[in-house]
Amino acid sequence: MGVDLGDLSIKHKASVADFSGKPIAIDAMNMLYQFLASIRQEDGTPLKDFKGRITGHLSGLFYRTAKLASGGLKPVYVFDGRPPSFKEKEIEERRKVKKEAEMKWKKALEEEKFEEAKRYAQGTSRLTKEMVIESKDLLSALGIPWIQAPSEGEAEAAELVKKGVCYASASQDYDSLLFGSPILVRNLSITGRRKVPRQNRYVNVEPEIIKFEETLNTLGISRGQLILIGLMAGTDFNAGVRGVGAKTGLKIVKEHPTLDDVKKYVKEKYDYEFEENIDEVYDFFVNPPLNKETRPLEWREANPEAVKELLVKQHDFSEERVGNTLEKMMGVIQEAESQKTLDKWFG
Repeated sequence: MGVDLGDLSIKHKASVADFSGKPIAIDAMNMLYQFLASIRQEDGTPLKDFKGRITGHLSGLFYRTAKLASGGLKPVYVFDGRPPSFKEKEIEERRKVKKEAEMKWKKALEEEKFEEAKRYAQGTSRLTKEMVIESKDLLSALGIPWIQAPSEGEAEAAELVKKGVCYASASQDYDSLLFGSPILVRNLSITGRRKVPRQNRYVNVEPEIIKFEETLNTLGISRGQLILIGLMAGTDFNAGVRGVGAKTGLKIVKEHPTLDDVKKYVKEKYDYEFEENIDEVYDFFVNPPLNKETRPLEWREANPEAVKELLVKQHDFSEERVGNTLEKMMGVIQEAESQKTLDKWFG
């Protein structure tokens, strides 16, 4: 979910090739949820192995990571840690939404409205602890580094970019900007030909680059004011002001640049009072919990046997398809490394 700042962000189209050789800090949970939502059968039933265990997260993670790595990108996945206490209200709301979606999904199936059923089914996705562990195991087998954040993964990813450890952070959510990520890349997990929801047509989805300072300078605001816009539009941690989106929020912060100013204004204009902990939410975006030390990132050669053990033997993936994907990925990476060695030798 997260805050919607799409109307304000300055976006530049890109391709995976533009990130060749560059480490990208990927919001792991965000990407895994997208896979669980999208990798389903026509009636919305999740992809499962022969024992009935959901495998959409593993399928998406494996094939997308292989595609990114084959394109020269150096992914590093950042996993969420413990959420802040004030996120519990939002988490509870999400549980309610999922239950409602499940009811609508079942009703649509009974009425044999399969396209509608699949749409509702996408809103029922749940990422369990076991799924997260499996995802980390798969990444380790692929030789791809991953990081456990103490709290929000997007905050940790933003910090990696600030420190110069990574070139950019990658997520579909715009919260990365509120955490101050210098460069945000969107659409990495959905790049390619995609069907437009509820329409019989397809579009080609390309990665987008959003540069934080460029966006702030174009809008003529500070990071603090951007956070205020987020709070008014609604974030993962607060509900937001009804009737105030990003564009309206921008107009408000131009004249009311502090949190106290905004509180007073929305109270008078919209008869709205923020949650009691809104100051705490604001401070969380400014100073989120982060790892005290950043360990060196290391991309290793994939272990084909470990990958096949997890995907083929444990979860019934096609051995031929997994093997072919691994072979292609490893071949591209080895060729790129050989070229680097030659360039260094003759440079």
